[in-house]
Amino acid sequence: MRFDMHRRGNGDREMGKYRWVLRRAAAVATAGFSLPAFAQATPAPSLNAGDTAWMIVASAFVLMMTIPGVALFYGGMVRAKNLLSVMMQCLAITALVTVLWMVYGYSLAFSTQGMHAGVTNWHSFLGAFDRVMLAGLTPSTLYQTVPESVFVMFQLTFAIITPALIIGAYAERMKFSAMLWFSGLWLSLVYLPIAHMVWSGPGSLLGDLGVLDFAGGTVVHINAGIAGLVACLVLGKRRGWPHTHMPPHNLGYTVIGAALLWLGWFGFNAGSAVAANGNAGMAMLVTQIATAAAVIGWVAVEWIVHKRASVLGAASGAVAGLVAITPAAGTAGPSGALLIGLAAGAVCFFTATRLKHKLGYDDSLDVFGVHAVAGIIGALLTGVFAAPKLGGFDSAVTSPLQQLWIQAKGVGFTVVWSGVLSWLILKLVDLTIGLRVGPEQEQLGLDIAEHEERAYNLS
Repeated sequence: MRFDMHRRGNGDREMGKYRWVLRRAAAVATAGFSLPAFAQATPAPSLNAGDTAWMIVASAFVLMMTIPGVALFYGGMVRAKNLLSVMMQCLAITALVTVLWMVYGYSLAFSTQGMHAGVTNWHSFLGAFDRVMLAGLTPSTLYQTVPESVFVMFQLTFAIITPALIIGAYAERMKFSAMLWFSGLWLSLVYLPIAHMVWSGPGSLLGDLGVLDFAGGTVVHINAGIAGLVACLVLGKRRGWPHTHMPPHNLGYTVIGAALLWLGWFGFNAGSAVAANGNAGMAMLVTQIATAAAVIGWVAVEWIVHKRASVLGAASGAVAGLVAITPAAGTAGPSGALLIGLAAGAVCFFTATRLKHKLGYDDSLDVFGVHAVAGIIGALLTGVFAAPKLGGFDSAVTSPLQQLWIQAKGVGFTVVWSGVLSWLILKLVDLTIGLRVGPEQEQLGLDIAEHEERAYNLS
């Protein structure tokens, strides 16, 4: 009897243990189902080899856009006595920006410390200093599904090409030392804040506003184009312009440069998906369509106006199309890309060939006329053609007119930010070391005057 009671007592205790385990399991399961949906659906990021391989290639493509792409594209359009100066400026900017990006640039552009969605503070304008000298970066740290080191490199190539684009506005007349100071200060005070405000995520000023910029319409092209306009106004015209004919000395270089830009732009736009996926594939396709359409748009208008089609016009039209599709590459469909490209090519023909002569500013290689204007066209039309009912792929855009207004506010903010700060930087450099080479140096050419070298040895 005592034995039976002992066994029953042990059985009750064992069943109690089981019931406790079952209650705890039920509680955990219930708690799990009560968590917000995003908490259950967001697994820890893991490395994806395909994404990583594509982003490494895309980074190399975008670096190629500056050296040798921009170097050849711009170098062919200047006079022979200034070819090396343009190429040297591209090389120097590549080196300078790389070091500044490593020291503090990446941190100020992409640090999210102190940022909170819907909260405006100074972190909405600029990142923190917690990633200075790339602190915390290891081979195993990730950005989404790729090593963070690859993302750092990819974004570095954007930071390199943006001040390099401005070279075309002040070509053939800015001192090399002034160019270095201007480029470093401009990167720090203009580019990094705009990149942060658009791309750093929830809590960023323009990102929270809802501005769409997939690959840099505002961050790169409007930003650089407005700075270029301010630079050529502050520096003044080249000696003899517009009365002295200043034709491109080697259009072959320019066409090769344009081809390298076209190829590299696939890394620029498709790489901005930060993955080897359908978004990257669509970005590549719409980039090709818009660029081809812009060539046709530019050449068609040129044919109507001048009864001929020029090689320089076709190359410039291609760049206009590449610029215009950049902000829309992740949201526009093929039809939208076609219309964006046609509009950019046709409009930029007039701004690059007529507007600067009418208003009297010497934008040497049409940085404002192509990059700023096509960037504005693309940024605005992104708001229209991102809508699914117009062939786009952004389901959040339910009203194209409302998104167009948001895009317009982003464009206006970028124009003012870049314009005012670029003017202040140029004036500061001019007051300290001087911006422009002397008349004799300009007449001699910057290759000899600044670098004591010649691009062509005729002996």
